[in-house]
Amino acid sequence: MPKEIRKILVTSALPYANGPIHIGHLVEYIQTDIWVRFQKQRGHNCLYVCADDAHGTPIMLRAQQEGITPEKLIADTWVQHNADFADFDVAFDNFYSTHSDETKDFAELIYNRLHEKGHITKRTITQAYDPVKNMFLPDRFIKGECPKCGAADQYGDNCEACGATYAPTDLINAVSVVSGEKPIDKDSEHYFFKLTDFEAMLKEWTRSGHIQEQIANKLDEWFEAGLQDWDISRDAPYFGFEIPNAPGKFFYVWLDAPIGYMGSFKNLCDKKGLNFDEYWAKDSTAELYHFIGKDIVNFHALFWPAMLTGADFRTPTAVFAHGFLTVNGEKMSKSRGTFIKARTYLDHLNPEYLRYYFAAKLSSRVEDIDLNFEDFSQRVNTDLVNKVVNIASRCSGFIKKRFDGQLSASCAEPELFQEFIDASDAIAEHYESREYGKAMRAISALADKANQYIDDKQPWVLAKQEGSDEQLHAICSLGINLFYVIAAYLKPVVPAMVTKAETFLNVDALPWPNQLTPLLNHSINKFKPLMTRVDPDKLAALISASKESLEKIAPIKKTKKKAPETNEKPDMIEFDDFVKIDLRVALIEKAEHVEGADKLLRLTVSTGDESRQILAGIKSAYAPEDLEGRLTVIVANLKPRKMRFGISEGMVLAAGPGDEDIWILSPDNGAKPGMRIK
Repeated sequence: MPKEIRKILVTSALPYANGPIHIGHLVEYIQTDIWVRFQKQRGHNCLYVCADDAHGTPIMLRAQQEGITPEKLIADTWVQHNADFADFDVAFDNFYSTHSDETKDFAELIYNRLHEKGHITKRTITQAYDPVKNMFLPDRFIKGECPKCGAADQYGDNCEACGATYAPTDLINAVSVVSGEKPIDKDSEHYFFKLTDFEAMLKEWTRSGHIQEQIANKLDEWFEAGLQDWDISRDAPYFGFEIPNAPGKFFYVWLDAPIGYMGSFKNLCDKKGLNFDEYWAKDSTAELYHFIGKDIVNFHALFWPAMLTGADFRTPTAVFAHGFLTVNGEKMSKSRGTFIKARTYLDHLNPEYLRYYFAAKLSSRVEDIDLNFEDFSQRVNTDLVNKVVNIASRCSGFIKKRFDGQLSASCAEPELFQEFIDASDAIAEHYESREYGKAMRAISALADKANQYIDDKQPWVLAKQEGSDEQLHAICSLGINLFYVIAAYLKPVVPAMVTKAETFLNVDALPWPNQLTPLLNHSINKFKPLMTRVDPDKLAALISASKESLEKIAPIKKTKKKAPETNEKPDMIEFDDFVKIDLRVALIEKAEHVEGADKLLRLTVSTGDESRQILAGIKSAYAPEDLEGRLTVIVANLKPRKMRFGISEGMVLAAGPGDEDIWILSPDNGAKPGMRIK
């Protein structure tokens, strides 16, 4: 047992009750579930709550389209979400809904406290209004042509084609997604949370270890731009909670969404007799952690701690952000069959394959991870089936047939068993710090060692020799005991497989391995396959079942004629285009930080006959002083580009997977400034 039992409350971001869970969502819930299971296995008092995010305009409109009430829609969605999570072994202590009395009570309590302290203000704003549906339109419900590049079917806040941001009023030929009618401007009085009142508190909080450094750096942009009051109200018609003493005005969904954590936990407290204030009071000594995606850090690391502080509640111990999921190196695509719903995956493959694969790829950094199907099959087959399960498989037959299922009375090599136990602290630290990939590599190394031990001892050879029973018994018993320890390490990641292993081993629920001693003179059960290899036919069927035609996913009809279709990929170039690129070696004469930029460094590079300035996104890999005097390859004939932080007169080429692993040339490789790359 741990020296001190910690009191921990953990949440994941709330899934929106407007559609099914997909494998991109599951990155977060699996990441969180592994962490919670690890804490519980270590003996800590760790509770995990979540809820469906059940309010907002999209839910109201979808319910209208389906001819049902919003309440019916979110109730049906809750059943589906709950089943998907359960089948992926995401073990919430409570999975609730924000459309609840508990969440409503806390939303009103927090709002009233903020209002009483002067942190709420109101003013009239002008918004886009649908004259047919008689409703104000969120930016995402307005579409038109991008004012910068002319791309059709772009949302009212940003262009997915060129990346430009703008106001909905800037869209060309704007239409309401709801009715197809042109929006009009209309005034309305809105309520705002004065985020500026908490600027000093937030600057300190975001730099006090509560969030990852990458996120803190990103949030500095908010402070540099100047915090703005946050619009927390929406006009009727709207599905949500009405603001106290403000008829026809409703809380914006993002106000009550994080409050849903409190609502779900209060519901759990009422069911289990727990003390809510022990976790949420201002003087609480409990730990509170939020696992979220990198796209919602402003809500969780600015608005949320400010709201809690203003309403006299505690702030989170930490907010852990993660990146997005790509599939085969690209964004999830319905046309390619890589936009995979949780239920579609479950119809074809073992959920523990995905749990293990995500664990093998996840780290504490805010990085996107890629689901590569070939790598997916290889990792599962190699790491879990060929290595881990194989240990039990190759030893259990001898124990069952030759020794009536009874392990030996002594440990053949106690030093080896202890070596496996001694890995406990390092692997525990990997789990604790969310470095799951490092934990999986360490566990895999132990499995390699166990298999090597069996290979060296060759029990299949001993089994054919007279008078070798005692030695055979000892070797296979130790092999089973090494598997016993490895299974305990893997329990947070593949709980269903380990439950089967516990049945095979004839033991109670496995604790963390530092509490294990060898199973001696112990009876085991008949071995049954704990996990099978990934079936390539089932994987192919999964991809096929996930494909949809592009016509099915188009949200509204095109307002322009489609470009002529060709058989060529849109991102392919001709050879003649490629030879126009002038690649040259350049010396980095000077490197410096770019004030306000999270990823950029300003480089002064020389090709021998001229110097130029290039803004390069390699700050994650290099400090400026590490670059001066190095060589790099640049695109020398790239047209200068005006960027937010200045003019960039070329492009630096680098190699590597990204983040800290970006490589450029060393000065001693024979290359010279000005040399052309052919």
